[in-house]
Amino acid sequence: MQIIEMSIDDLKPYENNPRKNRAAIKDVAASIREFGFKVPIVVDSDNVIVAGHTRYEASKLLGLETVPCIIADDLTEDQVKAFRLADNKVSEKAKWDDELLKIELGDIDLDMSQFGFDIKLDDEEEEPKEYGAERERTGDAYNLSDFDPAHCMGAYDMPIIDKCTYVPSDLIGFNYVLSAKEEDKKKCVHFFIDDYQFERIWNDPATYIDKLREFDAVFTPDFSLYMDMPKAMQIWNIYRARLIGQLCQSAGIKVIPTVSWSDKQSFTFCFDGLPQHGTIAVSTVGVMRDDEARELWIAGMDEALTRLQPKNVILYGSQIDFDFRKAKVYCFDSRKFN
Repeated sequence: MQIIEMSIDDLKPYENNPRKNRAAIKDVAASIREFGFKVPIVVDSDNVIVAGHTRYEASKLLGLETVPCIIADDLTEDQVKAFRLADNKVSEKAKWDDELLKIELGDIDLDMSQFGFDIKLDDEEEEPKEYGAERERTGDAYNLSDFDPAHCMGAYDMPIIDKCTYVPSDLIGFNYVLSAKEEDKKKCVHFFIDDYQFERIWNDPATYIDKLREFDAVFTPDFSLYMDMPKAMQIWNIYRARLIGQLCQSAGIKVIPTVSWSDKQSFTFCFDGLPQHGTIAVSTVGVMRDDEARELWIAGMDEALTRLQPKNVILYGSQIDFDFRKAKVYCFDSRKFN
């Protein structure tokens, strides 16, 4: 067995990895920081990770450039898939001896909470056994650990997206990201088609943001704001779009915010977190279908221009007769990307 140092940029996460590891990334990063990288990542002959996705994500969090790896080129394709599952499954069989664990923790002069140990003093009231697990699952479902209270604004704490003045030359839909060819990665990823698919990036942002880093730029997801949707759901969808955009920017991706609204009541929250004097993206799909839709689009676009004063406006759809004031307009025909 030979351990070699490999560039972290050469490693490829397995796109169908069924193990949800995001909650453990910070704990593993703390362990690597304290003790060093003691357990190599296992990759196949194509540098796709077989075992060690959490260590990989933790290494990126720590800014490591290289990591120790073992190349499992002696395994068949079926064995690689089986080992990937077995490596995670067998760890579920192990249980803690609470009494011995308490003794060991008491003898260690380190803050073990940084590694995920929930330390309680003898006189502390015991919480229900499932409370911690339930809270962790809730945090994962809502991406609570990704919210930065110091980088938000407005009555609803909308995550802030920093200004980007970039204008892409071509687009590709989010639903083609996993199957994209190398030449497609020179394009900017948009989120205007099949918004049910956007749940994938919300449910597992770390995996998809890692994929999006390979592309030219990214629009923020255009989560739906239907007229008959309760305002609470509309606020939630705007929040989700902003948070995904903020996380992408934190990963070094060029992010162009998608601006959307429903009726005039949505103006109280739908522009929160967006930068002034940058590039924004809007959709004109369906705007021409009736007078009411057109009037609402014009009202929202006019409000966006007033509040955001964008340098560039990217239209996804068709041209529309509208005064964009000082903003430069770039139109991408939606029929090309369906």
